[in-house]
Amino acid sequence: MSRIHPAGPKRYRDMLKEKAEEEAHLRPSVLTVWKRSTMTFQGTDGFTVFDHRGRLVFRVDNYSRKSCRLTGGGLVLMDGAGHALLNLRPQVLSMQYQWNAYKGEYKCGRGANSKVFSMRSGSMLFHGSKDEAIVVMERPLKQGQIDQTPDFRIEGCFSRRNCNIKSGSGDIVAKIARKRVNNKIVLGDDVFSLVVQPGFDTQLAMAFVIILDRICGKPFAPVLCS
Repeated sequence: MSRIHPAGPKRYRDMLKEKAEEEAHLRPSVLTVWKRSTMTFQGTDGFTVFDHRGRLVFRVDNYSRKSCRLTGGGLVLMDGAGHALLNLRPQVLSMQYQWNAYKGEYKCGRGANSKVFSMRSGSMLFHGSKDEAIVVMERPLKQGQIDQTPDFRIEGCFSRRNCNIKSGSGDIVAKIARKRVNNKIVLGDDVFSLVVQPGFDTQLAMAFVIILDRICGKPFAPVLCS
């Protein structure tokens, strides 16, 4: 699939340098998430994400929202230059709205992908949890072992754009909130803030947001096609 590169290579390198400087100063990363694809033609949807300076840092352009989950259709989280970071794919026939994340492009039929994490709905209908969702990071296990201890819990209500992403120890590593302008005007649901604490990967936080948008849309019925 061809990529459109809104940000040139030099500009993107400068952006990465400034990002590293911000993390070194232990300041939270404040991102603005726009629930809209960078592509404007009919039949596409996705996300466009900007940093506090208004620069494009992440994007998701989905060309196949109507593709059936039985075929394993997923979404690709890209950086501002159009490079694939994480491939997010629904678990086939999952009754818990479970999604899996893999590094880079998905290599269907071309060897195993490097799995990063699994995320599933925290709906009380399934396992009595009050969490909006839980995340289990991929970890090496001995043969026969199964460890489903959540590494992250997402509390709150995503549809209201009010969620805390917490680590296993209970620390808030990121927050999803309504977008405000001049601390007064609250924008619509299609534009919201993602505040990521220093030391936590903004790419992971954004991947969580993308999956939340899918699993929280219709929480009470298994959906085979998005």
